Amino acid sequence: MSPGLSFANRVPVVRIVLVAVAAAMLVLSAGSLAHAQSFRQGVSAFNRQDYQQASQIFIPLAERGQPSAQAYLGFLFETGRGVPQNLTEAAMWYRRAAEQGDSLAQYSLGLLYDRGQGVPRDIVEASKWLNLSTAGAPRRAREARARIRDAVTTKMTRGEVARARLRALEWAPVRER
Repeated sequence: MSPGLSFANRVPVVRIVLVAVAAAMLVLSAGSLAHAQSFRQGVSAFNRQDYQQASQIFIPLAERGQPSAQAYLGFLFETGRGVPQNLTEAAMWYRRAAEQGDSLAQYSLGLLYDRGQGVPRDIVEASKWLNLSTAGAPRRAREARARIRDAVTTKMTRGEVARARLRALEWAPVRER
């Protein structure tokens, strides 16, 4: 036992440390809860077709790296709902979410590459993102995404298909900080 700290004296110190850790965890989880609540409010505004309100909620969340907010924001910029239409901005938000593994953003980014909207037309990059999106899609969306992916693939050479598949295999999600 260390000099000066008997067992009886250490118990209150341990309690103080545990209370401090619990308080810190509560503060951190409250921040996460606030983000989740804000995101839900953004989705609710989006569903009410109040796109300006939705964009005001999604922008700070997207800037802080939340992939779902980034994907919604990409859609708003792509369609010009609640914000001025800007395909380059849409592609940037989709890319940020896609790089973190958001399959809907991967799908949307793949379509932009296929059409050359907001990004240079790049069929290999389109196929890569559509492959990743199909693999990560919820079951109910997988078949529809596979049909789009396959339609894009019909425009490609065998070498382009191989490059796209290799890029998809080499890809790994990266969380924003």
